Amino acid sequence: MNEALSALHPYFNDQDVNALQRGLLSSLLVMAWAVEARDPYTGGHLWRVSQMARILASAAGVTELEAEKIAVGGFLHDLGKIAVPDQILTKADRLTDEEFDVIRTHPDAGWRLVMDHPLASLVEAPIRSHHEMPNGKGYPNGLSSEQIPLAAKVVGICDAFDAMTSTRPYRAGMPIDKALGIIAANLGSQFDTELGKLFVAQGQEGVFDHIVSHSDHGIPLLSCGQCGPVIVMRREQVAGEHVYCRCCAGEYVLAADEQHKQIALSTGKLATVDKLTEVADKRLIDELIDRLIAAS
Repeated sequence: MNEALSALHPYFNDQDVNALQRGLLSSLLVMAWAVEARDPYTGGHLWRVSQMARILASAAGVTELEAEKIAVGGFLHDLGKIAVPDQILTKADRLTDEEFDVIRTHPDAGWRLVMDHPLASLVEAPIRSHHEMPNGKGYPNGLSSEQIPLAAKVVGICDAFDAMTSTRPYRAGMPIDKALGIIAANLGSQFDTELGKLFVAQGQEGVFDHIVSHSDHGIPLLSCGQCGPVIVMRREQVAGEHVYCRCCAGEYVLAADEQHKQIALSTGKLATVDKLTEVADKRLIDELIDRLIAAS
């Protein structure tokens, strides 16, 4: 998986190296998850980008290992948003030009955060270059098409699509067809032409329907009556358990509707501070790690 880790084999057995790989990967993924948890309106974003990136990369013909690397990069691409102040990251309105300039610093900030990590080379391209554009008008370095790594092109398309189809405080998420139309209209300028065409074709076939507005396999985002589809439910939770909106602190109880779909019903109460404390979803993170190590 990594030259630095391969060099450990004379000193450690395979089991030790495997454990070290898992620990290093987990440290990165948990950190990314914690950054995402700062903004309730991006719940599940990293998982969605990761899943779509794997699918797109595989369809583009890369190896299974490369697709899994890109999936991990998709989960880590926004790591640099840890350096963005909360008043900008969670602003309930459109950003000013000055605020967007701050947002534009997150690829470089993310890279500085991980550049000395043993697995830095695994995730460099998605972190540093997912906002670069074929026409050279992206950021942070204004790279043109041939200079942008494949992993960054893949993650960039998936990131933009998820942003368009996700609800924000100032707008509802747009329909899938509309978002695909925007990607198709910007091929060769904002998005890589061949990868963009492939993504649009997959989207039109419904390949991403089970990912859009979900936070895990088979787990759609649940709606808060005040804030929209922002409540993240974990796979192990069942009807009768309480969940909470991290935007307004509303308390909800899980239930099923007439079609047996999971819904959240308001209790009319507010969550206490301890109920809003987030804990990384270890099951979800372990699945990403398992797939990458299995493909190595």
